Amino acid sequence: MKIVILGTGYVGLVTGACFAEMGHTVVCYDIDTVKIDNLQKGFIPIYEPGLEELICRNRKAGRLSFNTDLASAMKECTICIIAVPTPSAPDGSCDLSYVLAAARSIALHMSQYCVIITKSTVPVGTSKKIREAVETHLPHPLSFDVVSNPEFLKEGAAVSDCMKPDRLIIGCESEKAAQIMKELYKGFTLNHDRIFFMDPASAEMTKYVANAMLATRISFMNEMAGLCEKLGANIHAVRQGIGSDHRIGYHFLYAGVGYGGSCFPKDIHALEAMARSVGYSTPILHAVDSVNETQKHVLANKMRAYFKTRGGIRDKTIAIWGLSFKPDTDDVREAPAFTLIEELLSQGARLRLYDPVAIPKARAKIARPQINQITWCIDEYHAAENSDAIALLTEWKQFRFVNLDKILDKMEGKAFFDGRNQYRKEDMSLKGFHYFGIGTPND
Repeated sequence: MKIVILGTGYVGLVTGACFAEMGHTVVCYDIDTVKIDNLQKGFIPIYEPGLEELICRNRKAGRLSFNTDLASAMKECTICIIAVPTPSAPDGSCDLSYVLAAARSIALHMSQYCVIITKSTVPVGTSKKIREAVETHLPHPLSFDVVSNPEFLKEGAAVSDCMKPDRLIIGCESEKAAQIMKELYKGFTLNHDRIFFMDPASAEMTKYVANAMLATRISFMNEMAGLCEKLGANIHAVRQGIGSDHRIGYHFLYAGVGYGGSCFPKDIHALEAMARSVGYSTPILHAVDSVNETQKHVLANKMRAYFKTRGGIRDKTIAIWGLSFKPDTDDVREAPAFTLIEELLSQGARLRLYDPVAIPKARAKIARPQINQITWCIDEYHAAENSDAIALLTEWKQFRFVNLDKILDKMEGKAFFDGRNQYRKEDMSLKGFHYFGIGTPND
């Protein structure tokens, strides 16, 4: 099949590369001429394990290309995939302007029957709006179908998730479109059928509810971690105790400094906005977001208490390990590290920052007047030099087995604030660190 993907962001690039890998002919279209020019030169704008190799291989094979001319891209096109941004509006609702603009562009360039697939995360009812936009702007009558096919890609494992999906949600109302979707995904479902067909509204809702459920588990465990600290319990033991219950399982039960990224915060707010629009109360969603925002300040509060009897935070040197919101990505959107960075800078601390891949995007995110308080470091050992404390914010694998004796020798102080519970308090104390985790007794 020939597939045109509108949008060369995270979802568009990964989806396009994976469909090309399965033998489809894919054209990735974008209005950003600089981005397309860079992609044509082999420059990938995001870090995602395995993606660069996939794009390179399929470009060389002639199955994947990049284009700014939608008219030429859509010639003999069977499938158009909308994978454009859906940012939050000021009230938290989903801004559909890019999605509807894409739908209008598709309508103006359609020359035959086409299945228009929405990969972008969109509110319930968007499929109807896309259909109306296309019908309004078609220069001449053509049949088409609109399908909701939300993505479930985890940053850091997106290529694997796309190539081996645990489920494919298809929201459509046409048997013709359903058969085309089966053909499209045939290569992804050889082992067993992972496709769940449903109405478009349910498909659109499924994406939001899935992210809301995962975010709820994280916030619940973070709230329980705070209670564990007060009561002298250990969240590690509690996690093992409840995770062994098959009704609960072990996934998304790790306490830490809160979730970030482009999906969970935005989708929680959009789901709340949808509920408000129909007069429905969602106190659990509100609590999930509130707990998460509070959790992002936990390490700063622990540092403030620790340094209170040591002259305060001003002029202290703090090393921060990890800036992306999760490992194996350079995405710093809503990353908890930046909440800590802002608090420490405002209190006059000097910061030594390190991340394996996210430093370029982190530099762009931090305000220029604060740059003189920051040293950008080449690795975790460099960051530790002359630091009064280290704060681990992202659980990159390389941080698990560092030479802690070497780290401590480089430090001025001994404090280690573990925002992802990567280390055991007993081990760190034996090494000589003043260790603070999340959800473990402080005594």
